[in-house]
Amino acid sequence: MEKRGIRRRLALATVALTASAAVALATPAVADEAPAATGVAPAATEVAPAVTNALHTARVWKKPGKGPAPTACYGRKVRTFPFRTGTVVVYKRPGYVCAVTLAERPGGRQKISVTVQARGNAAVTRGWVNARTSPAVTVHAGHRCVRVAGRVGRGEVKSGWILC
Repeated sequence: MEKRGIRRRLALATVALTASAAVALATPAVADEAPAATGVAPAATEVAPAVTNALHTARVWKKPGKGPAPTACYGRKVRTFPFRTGTVVVYKRPGYVCAVTLAERPGGRQKISVTVQARGNAAVTRGWVNARTSPAVTVHAGHRCVRVAGRVGRGEVKSGWILC
């Protein structure tokens, strides 16, 4: 594991613990004042969501392939390919390319999918039915060219080799 990854996780864990400690210290003062002033239940019941939110933000980096398919791409937007029934948007971050298909008019029963292929590798396709967006597809491209395709219902778009 890289040192940067360990440092990042330690920093996030420190932030989560600091936030939970701050909530724990602030809770007794609020719990004594809240019932008398507003008639609201004691704030001690509100500690769990605050701690849960602090811990949830600490788990930003997940391993790929775990959990539900992401519907958003990270990085900077580099290309947009509009077509009759939707749009394919391509994002890039160091070493990786991500693409997602957006439906022009979501609703109804229609297939939506996106395909990304780095030159020299197999194409990766993801899709589903009845959705506003396709699942995001991220591939390791390095400095290689990439080919992207998207489909919504009967409409589709195919790019040539881009980002060369």
